[in-house]
Amino acid sequence: MSPLLRRAHTKRKPGERLVTLVGKPGCHLCDDAREVVGEVCGELGVPWEEKDITRDEELNRAYWEQIPVVLVDGEQHTFWRVDAGRLRKALGG
Repeated sequence: MSPLLRRAHTKRKPGERLVTLVGKPGCHLCDDAREVVGEVCGELGVPWEEKDITRDEELNRAYWEQIPVVLVDGEQHTFWRVDAGRLRKALGG
C-alpha cells in the first residue's frame, strides 16, 4: 500500500474501523489475543468481531497455520501474539 493511502487509512474515525480476530475454539493463543483486542478496541471505541476458521473454509485455507490472526480493516495486522501497543498505534490511538 502506498504511504499516501496508508496515511489516509489511519485517519479514519474509531467507529469507522474494524478489527477482526480470526481463531478457533480451544486455542489458548486465541484466548490471549481476544483479551488484548477487546481491551484495545474498548479503550479506543473501535468495533471488533471474531471469526472461527473451523466454520469458514476460506479463512481456514488462508490462516490455519497462523492463528490467531488479527485483521485491521480487512488487512492482516499480526498473527500468533498480539502486541497491544502496536495494535493501538495501527488504530491511531
